[in-house]
Amino acid sequence: MKLITPLFTRLLVASLCVATSTGANAAPPSPILRTSFDCAQAKASVEKLVCRDPQLKQMDIELTRLYRLALTDEHSVPNPDKVIIDQQFWVAARNQCASAPVPRECAIRNYAERAHQLRQGSAIVRTKDPDSLTDGPLAFRCAGLDALVAATFFNTQPGVLYLKWANTALTLRQVQSESGAHYTGKDYQGNYSFWQNGDVVVLQKPGSGEMSCTAAPLN
Repeated sequence: MKLITPLFTRLLVASLCVATSTGANAAPPSPILRTSFDCAQAKASVEKLVCRDPQLKQMDIELTRLYRLALTDEHSVPNPDKVIIDQQFWVAARNQCASAPVPRECAIRNYAERAHQLRQGSAIVRTKDPDSLTDGPLAFRCAGLDALVAATFFNTQPGVLYLKWANTALTLRQVQSESGAHYTGKDYQGNYSFWQNGDVVVLQKPGSGEMSCTAAPLN
């Protein structure tokens, strides 16, 4: 049996120290974002889409957080029992995005609308949270519109904005802007634009010029 020489021992200890030091200084692994379902067991094509899309994954995790909060709110409208039923219908509707012309856009729209509904119906869901990716709904009164405009923000990358007034509901995507936050989108009527910089808010819809908006209490 060969004996380990003192030189070899010193080299072995030195190499272990370097490995230990390198491991200690290495950047910590990125946190694993866990969706509301097991991606390893995902069968629906939309679930698979969520699992491989960073933005949709963020939206799914945030929506799950909002949903769980709503279930703790006895004063939620609708009540928690109905919230459970509505969520089941929502999951089924989201999964139907697989047959939409652009499944990803359909899924983003579904997540944004559901987040708006949950936040609108529960004060607990709207509680300030540093980990929250959503804000609102906020209300704006815009020149030229009789109805209040409700806005719910989804602070993903890029950001998403859900707008609702009267019989109109649409989802806008954040685009690059030299100042403030700018969102654009379209429906069958044409193009929409929403721009906010502090207290200055401007909405533009198809067939109209820019409409100045001011914050208002949400009914």
